[in-house]
Amino acid sequence: MFIVESYGLAVLFCVVTMLCWGSWANTQKLVQREWRFELFYWDYVWGIFLLALVGAFTMGSMGGSGRPFLADLAQAEGGNIRSALTGGVVFNLANILLTAAIAGAGMAVAFPVGIGLALVIGVLINYIMHAKGNPVFLFAGVGLVTLAIILNAVAYSKHSGGTGKKGVIKWIVVSVIAGVLMSTFYPFIAAGMDLENFVSPATGKMTPYTAFVVFAAGILVSNFLFNTILMRKPLEGAPSSYGEYFTGRFSVHAVGIVGGCIWGLGNLFNLIAAGKAGPAISYGLGQGATLVAALWGVLIWKEFKGASKSVSSLVAAMFVLFVVGLGLVVAAGE
Repeated sequence: MFIVESYGLAVLFCVVTMLCWGSWANTQKLVQREWRFELFYWDYVWGIFLLALVGAFTMGSMGGSGRPFLADLAQAEGGNIRSALTGGVVFNLANILLTAAIAGAGMAVAFPVGIGLALVIGVLINYIMHAKGNPVFLFAGVGLVTLAIILNAVAYSKHSGGTGKKGVIKWIVVSVIAGVLMSTFYPFIAAGMDLENFVSPATGKMTPYTAFVVFAAGILVSNFLFNTILMRKPLEGAPSSYGEYFTGRFSVHAVGIVGGCIWGLGNLFNLIAAGKAGPAISYGLGQGATLVAALWGVLIWKEFKGASKSVSSLVAAMFVLFVVGLGLVVAAGE
């Protein structure tokens, strides 16, 4: 299987993760006027599962290093499989809430608050489990990201003041809940892998390719519960049905599948990089997606259009803090 051999390449893979995780939501924005996010989310989940399988049977099965996908899956211990499955379930619940917040508040708000919070808590959890990297740089970077999240929430609150305080608080709260849940999924996947040796993984442990397939299966199976509930009792708007889903245009379905594949590619590269960079740095850099998503939201989708000078200053300060904070996270692994 393909294995990352250098820290520089691991950082590059994490940058790809950051771009993918910060960009997939654009596919939802493209179809949200005619396609409820709950229906979009089904295609998105299928896209993740498809990408995981493609990665496992290509990069995860070629070459002489490590264990090929099918052999690795056959020898994996039940506890490690359950751990990756649990990670998929936790991620799915978090991501459904995040997707709802994107639909309600936009990318420039939901990502910095939700995923930014996930970065902060997730880095702490992953570092405690696998201490790798300079803790001073790592936590200083996390501190700056935390401040950036606060500035973003304040900016959104000021900018949306005319739409009613209740609506503002609602989507910030949903984003916070999503972020807390999102911060806990990665350790479940990491626990099922041998992060110290991808070349000759310990017996019973999984390679990142196998762990991703099991994780994606957890997302897919849990979606029958979580998304069905949300379709019938949505956070906002009228309920939707499976009848609507199956009558959707092919092009609309394709956009959602592409969105899932984009996120899945980022996750695959992140797991591959974790062996060399360590899960705390790998996860932290990947969740720099908050910066990418905020840029999409502000520059392309104009989610802060017409903002006052004070709000624009807060948004600009948020970007600066994110960039510096992520730079310190990268430096932590040198």
